[in-house]
Amino acid sequence: MINSLSGRFLILTTLFVLLAEVMIFFPSVASYREDYLQQRLERAQIASLAVLADDMIDAELERELLTNAGVYNVVLRRDEVRQLALSSPIPDAIAATYDLRDASRLGLIRDAVDVLTGPENRIIRVIGQPVQSGGLLIEVTLDEGPLRKGLWDYGLRVLTQSAAIAGVLAALLFVAVRRLMVRPIKEVVRAMESYAEAPEDARRIISPHAGIREIRSAEEALALVQTQMTGALRQKDRLAQLGGAVAKVAHDLRNILTSAQLFADRLEGSEDPLVRRMAPKLVGSITRAVHLTESTLAFGRAEEPPPTLSRLRIAGVIADVIDSERLAAGDHDISFSEDVPAGLSLRGDAEQLYRVIQNLVRNARQAIIATGKPGEISVQAGEDEECWWIRVTDTGPGLPQKAREHLFQPFQGGTTRGGAGLGLTIAAELVRGHGGRLDLARTGPEGTTFVIRLPRTEAALTDAAE
Repeated sequence: MINSLSGRFLILTTLFVLLAEVMIFFPSVASYREDYLQQRLERAQIASLAVLADDMIDAELERELLTNAGVYNVVLRRDEVRQLALSSPIPDAIAATYDLRDASRLGLIRDAVDVLTGPENRIIRVIGQPVQSGGLLIEVTLDEGPLRKGLWDYGLRVLTQSAAIAGVLAALLFVAVRRLMVRPIKEVVRAMESYAEAPEDARRIISPHAGIREIRSAEEALALVQTQMTGALRQKDRLAQLGGAVAKVAHDLRNILTSAQLFADRLEGSEDPLVRRMAPKLVGSITRAVHLTESTLAFGRAEEPPPTLSRLRIAGVIADVIDSERLAAGDHDISFSEDVPAGLSLRGDAEQLYRVIQNLVRNARQAIIATGKPGEISVQAGEDEECWWIRVTDTGPGLPQKAREHLFQPFQGGTTRGGAGLGLTIAAELVRGHGGRLDLARTGPEGTTFVIRLPRTEAALTDAAE
């Protein structure tokens, strides 16, 4: 029980209540002592006034007055004259003198503690102010034993009552905490345990209903996390299924494309000039398709193959992409331009860079066609001291807001309506394999620009390989 929230709260509540009662205890016993001594002074003053009124009082009556007052001696000062009004033998020497006329609250508490912890049956002198202006001061000598006994009895009653109050309050708070805090927290814990058993089951997502604001906020945050996790698990499951299906299709498609490549090779011997001119491009397209299906098999294993790096002239790769996309544009009013130095040579994988550039140009073409307006797509390339760069710019409508928020995330960052968002994901992964990065430079109603940056240093390529 001590390790539970409610058990610890019970213990802390009891301790705090007892601490509060202890803080009340010392002022209480100080007040009890002060009242006790003031009563003795008042009784002694009444007895002394009776003696002053009749000087012929006998010794027996004087002892009776002192006994009723609970003192040994009474000294009353009136008109600057100190008079011994009543007296009797003192059994022991005076141990201490206390002046109640200007005693501070802290001093009264300290004196009360001295009574409780000091020796028994001390003889003390007490000085006070007479009531009803009955003189300048009154001084009595008395036995502290009855005061000490009464003080101990009073203190024990206060402590007993305090303990009872602390127990009742602690029990009430214990029940309240269990109902208001511990029970809702246990429900949250049970909901978490239930969800952990089957996180893909959306029915196990917690439904916020707590009345306490803080616990309800925790439930809402937990519900949000569980919803996102369930969605992510479902998406990963779909990706795994899709990866298996793509791997099977790619395997069969590779065999079909290999056969088509053999037939296409024969077209190069045709006498038709147009066929002879288009045959190399057809063969190149089929070769890339074969390589793509082989890469797809690797992508089905959740990773792209490492690039085969070699020196290549990027102008030829970009020209092939432009020719392919110009044919795909058909009758749509889209102009293509390329600004690439003829001698620009960089280190990379020709097939993978073709896929990256083709993905970017194809997305731009599809975006412009979707608007139904004329457009322009340009591809530029260059180099600086740190990297080679390739810039793809279009005059399309810009990326949708969702695509910007989930850029390069599969099945979330689609740039066209109905798109799966895999193109940019694959492109970014291929560029990272080269040690570079794919960045969105700008997007908006005036168009979109993507920039590919490939490092020129060997260190970056080594890091990418690792």
